[in-house]
Amino acid sequence: MLVAMVAEPAKFITTMNVRRSSYLIYILGLLAISVQGNGQDLAGKANDFLNSLSPELRAKAQFSLDDVERFNYNFVPVERKGPTFRDFNEKQKSAATELLRASLSKQGFQKATAINELENVLIVLENRSKDDHHRDPLNYHFSIFGTPASDKPWAWRFEGHHVAFNFASAEAKIISSTPSFFGSNPGIVLSGPEKGKQVLKLETDLGFALVNALTETQLKQALFADKAPAEIITGNNRKAVVLKPEGIKFTALDENQKKIFLQLLNVFVRNYAFDFSERLMSKITSAGVDNLSFAWAGSRVPGVAQYYRIQGPMLLIEYDNTQNNANHVHTTVRDLTNDFAEDILREHYQREH
Repeated sequence: MLVAMVAEPAKFITTMNVRRSSYLIYILGLLAISVQGNGQDLAGKANDFLNSLSPELRAKAQFSLDDVERFNYNFVPVERKGPTFRDFNEKQKSAATELLRASLSKQGFQKATAINELENVLIVLENRSKDDHHRDPLNYHFSIFGTPASDKPWAWRFEGHHVAFNFASAEAKIISSTPSFFGSNPGIVLSGPEKGKQVLKLETDLGFALVNALTETQLKQALFADKAPAEIITGNNRKAVVLKPEGIKFTALDENQKKIFLQLLNVFVRNYAFDFSERLMSKITSAGVDNLSFAWAGSRVPGVAQYYRIQGPMLLIEYDNTQNNANHVHTTVRDLTNDFAEDILREHYQREH
């Protein structure tokens, strides 16, 4: 649907006022169309999951809310704490899956499961043996921090190769879903039964659509390096790196370019459950859409390394496609003011103590 909007934006929206309120209506309209998530209090789902576990598995899965493990964020195949699908029976797998489904939008959940399934492609591409679990679609970890309840803060994490989400809940709603990460290796499956599969297609296509819609003068502002950085710059840092503002400002785009920009922004925000997506987008807009910028490095054609980011006062989105002959995508979303819900939880502790 979003690709069709890029191709024929006039059929989707004929006018768009440059005032912030108009952009908020526009992008929340995109969210309402594209995000499907129940937005419910997750405590019930989390307790269903915990109660399905044996005492041994529950001890592995549950940590205190202030445990430093909550900030142990990564997106590559490393040793992690927390049980995995491989540890679960069918009932436990179902409860774990329902917790993840309730925490993401329909699109976000589909991406997460599709990325899990790419591990099967890598097993073949890398010629791995059956007992080698370095690439394993079941090797994704579940960790609960605190005691899930509607009337007090708690958090949970879903993490493995190329998927990492950190959720925090308070007052019966999700208050943070960042830092978050989606990756795809291969970016496009080139052979075998899954040939042509491209999990992060819109993130790629809309990025190219925007950079290639720029005029030569605008490109001079947007391009900050001829060579793409080898990896997303903020990495897995607990605190997102405050990057030097680069690129072209939203205000320097024409109306068609602005529509593509907002559609690209929406692709990243709509991975979350709708109520949180809506609040995050409102927060971005309150900080000022006009303060957002789009920066590009590397090639403007597929198949050669490229990188882009969307950056603003409280937001950093990064996209990097440099590895494996530019067929290995990394993306991240960071809330520069509330990753891991640190600000909100700090206020809670101050009230409590």
